[in-house]
Amino acid sequence: MTNKLPLLIGALTLSSLAIAGPKSYDVVLNSPTKAGNVQLAPGDYKVKVEGSNAVFTDEHTRASFTVPVTIENSKTKFNSTALDSTTQGNTAQITSIELGGSKMKLEFSK
Repeated sequence: MTNKLPLLIGALTLSSLAIAGPKSYDVVLNSPTKAGNVQLAPGDYKVKVEGSNAVFTDEHTRASFTVPVTIENSKTKFNSTALDSTTQGNTAQITSIELGGSKMKLEFSK
């Protein structure tokens, strides 16, 4: 049993580091969309918050796009990730994203 103890402690340490890392949120864009001044192609993205930036990572190409955001905290957690946008011509413009399971709302400027 004592030989397995260091292995168990190491496994618990690694799992706690994975949990402590920044959480990512899934977003699906069905049409060309702008986030801030960045043009995003249609597709599946993971969004992470890093400081005052949102980092969009395309799940297919692994390309990352960093966009400055303003973070607002609500009093209650959002049930699901929801994207608010406006449309100008053929391009949608993200105005905000509510991050499901958190109290954070990301506000995008144009």
